[in-house]
Amino acid sequence: MQSSPASATLNSDDTSHSTTWYRQVVKRVRTNHLLKAVGTTMLMTVFFIIYFHLMKNPYSAVTVMPVTVIDELIKFQAWALIPYLTLWLYVSLPPVLILPRRELIGYGWWVGTLCIAGLACFYLWPTTVTLPIAQWSKHSSFAMLAGAGTAANACPSMHVAVAVFSAVWLHYLLREISAPTLVRALNWLWFLAITYSTLAIKQHVFIDAIVGLALGLAFALPSRRFRWR
Repeated sequence: MQSSPASATLNSDDTSHSTTWYRQVVKRVRTNHLLKAVGTTMLMTVFFIIYFHLMKNPYSAVTVMPVTVIDELIKFQAWALIPYLTLWLYVSLPPVLILPRRELIGYGWWVGTLCIAGLACFYLWPTTVTLPIAQWSKHSSFAMLAGAGTAANACPSMHVAVAVFSAVWLHYLLREISAPTLVRALNWLWFLAITYSTLAIKQHVFIDAIVGLALGLAFALPSRRFRWR
């Protein structure tokens, strides 16, 4: 059975559309790739140096974050460590997909300012949570987290803050290159998985996540409106 000319044209258009967005991804990945790699690495390195300093040397009394009903409902789930750790891949995707050099520098400025705001919160209001060390000790994959003593600097959750910042930017960047609806939906599902993971491995409580969400959006939305184009 032969396909109609209209059907053939539609299939051809679909293939062309798919090829176009893939080609744009490749082009964007190759553009300013050294600046993107070095810039992302340096930003993460500086953040963690200051983060761990504040964690080990709180400048005032440390507040224990309260547990809510939602925290009681979400039980410890070891599998959630996987999406939790994927944050470091996730946050590297927006800069990779940014094409103009000026906009890339502007993105770095905005996300760097977000990190400074989070560190300022940790300095002015040190917080902590009660980690499930007994449950973590049953899984060797949690040994690094347990050894690092990552209970400090809980609120706001910077995991959630930078994840939602990245999600907003990825949403618009994927739309710019006409990525399929499924790909754009997967972006938000990935963000939700990272956010949920912070609660499921008991690294954060619900209030930490909500404050982190608010902080991330407070920088993500204006960063899109006032882009350095």
